Amino acid sequence: TYKDQNLLDLDPEDRARAGVFLAFQYPVEIPGVNSTYFLRTGYNEIRKCRGEEELDAMDFLALIREKLALVEMDENFLKRPVNEGFSGGEKKRNEILQMAILEPEMAILDETDSGLDIDALRVVADGVNEVRNDRTGMGVLAITHYQRLLDLLRPDVVHILIDGRIVEQGGSEIAERLEREGYEAFR
Repeated sequence: TYKDQNLLDLDPEDRARAGVFLAFQYPVEIPGVNSTYFLRTGYNEIRKCRGEEELDAMDFLALIREKLALVEMDENFLKRPVNEGFSGGEKKRNEILQMAILEPEMAILDETDSGLDIDALRVVADGVNEVRNDRTGMGVLAITHYQRLLDLLRPDVVHILIDGRIVEQGGSEIAERLEREGYEAFR
């Protein structure tokens, strides 16, 4: 439940309109769909939902160029189909670019660190932190199995989830304990 709505009852586009963004563990390729067109369409749909005027192509291009720097992506990626032929790190950076463009109220990052090397992880985490700094009211739920992402994101609250239930919550110290002692310490 999010804002008194069962998200499972909503279509993906309605979840986006409600302000929810989901970054996938394994982002899919969308052959034939230009990345710029995809982002502009999504961005303008959300603007319409908020009662705001749509951005034209030139204004959107200026916005996206600014956001590309957050995730250290080259403008050439915008000419390609969504995620098609992208490496794992490029797909993850592309998702953080999408998050920066779409300006959600709640971002769910499902194992965003999965498959990333150390440099790509840092770029992705820095991008998330930049978006959080720009949008202080945005919530981020980062799902991970690894301390290294938490070290870079510096979460406000950590929840330990076992068998679908939150068994412990607190500060970074519980993630550090989990890293040292494993899940058995929380059963």
